[in-house]
Amino acid sequence: MLHLAQIRNKDGSRAVVAITATGARLVAGQTTTYGLALGAIRGGRTLAEAVAACGEGTAVDLDAALAEGRVLTPIDHPDPAHMLVTGTGLSHLGSAEGRDKMHKDLADPSKLSDSMKMFRMGLEGGKPDAGARGVQPEWFFKGDGSIVAGPDAPLVSPDFALDGGEEPELVGLYLIGPDGTPYRLGFTLGNEFSDHVTERQNYLYLAHSKLRACALGAELLTGPLPADIRGTSRIRRGEAVVWEKPFLSGEANMSHSIANLEAHHFKYPLFRRPGDVHAHFFGTATLSFSDGFSTRPGDVFEIEATPFRLPLRNRLTVAAQPWAHVQPL
Repeated sequence: MLHLAQIRNKDGSRAVVAITATGARLVAGQTTTYGLALGAIRGGRTLAEAVAACGEGTAVDLDAALAEGRVLTPIDHPDPAHMLVTGTGLSHLGSAEGRDKMHKDLADPSKLSDSMKMFRMGLEGGKPDAGARGVQPEWFFKGDGSIVAGPDAPLVSPDFALDGGEEPELVGLYLIGPDGTPYRLGFTLGNEFSDHVTERQNYLYLAHSKLRACALGAELLTGPLPADIRGTSRIRRGEAVVWEKPFLSGEANMSHSIANLEAHHFKYPLFRRPGDVHAHFFGTATLSFSDGFSTRPGDVFEIEATPFRLPLRNRLTVAAQPWAHVQPL
């Protein structure tokens, strides 16, 4: 199983790291995952084949690089405006207790909110047969590459936000080829990070609640995604763990297939612009907010899951966001 990462060397230059069962080594001659992937597409190779063709460089101590703040997101774009960050919700089955309650409510049509109706649609039609198109999921836009934080970087919440809550998720990473074909590079851990208090005021505020920062983990997992992903999401406050819960992902724990979520995202020509990068969050069923927990500036979100080797950690910070004053011309 091949994982890829991007780091800064101690001299400030960039490099791509290949992580295998035998360790982590630089990919010879490569400075960005974007360049490596574009070359693979043009050469008709998989990422693994492209890495093998480059040859091995020197060994890398990824733990030390992470501790020194030199690990970057697993892909970025030379122009952040050409990295689009989006996601889908109501895509996971949730815990056994939550699922049982949902099914009881689903039996009575009079109890169905719009969210529950969409959840039921996913249960019934979110995993179509190969080649068929299933029901479309909830979809949202988060921003572009400028909102993305890397491992151990701060997650910045605007001062007008009512909440800053974690969302531990898997993220699909994609590069659009020269002919407009979307290529899935692989998957990474992510913290989708949303303003749940704003969303709770009115579901029509969902779009506002999603326009926040997000974080991507250190590793790009190439190849197929394991069907059952198990991890832990926790919040540290000082030396103490103040909230912790396991989370599940992968298609065995989802109401939609990955292929169906991808099909409904990339059906829009806007999202098939050659050279663009896409980071698409696949959703979660585990939130500290659902347990009544309130985060504070300084809290550290920590997400880890097998088969990813490195955790994703980010500290919640708040920054003043001056309102723009529109000037007529």
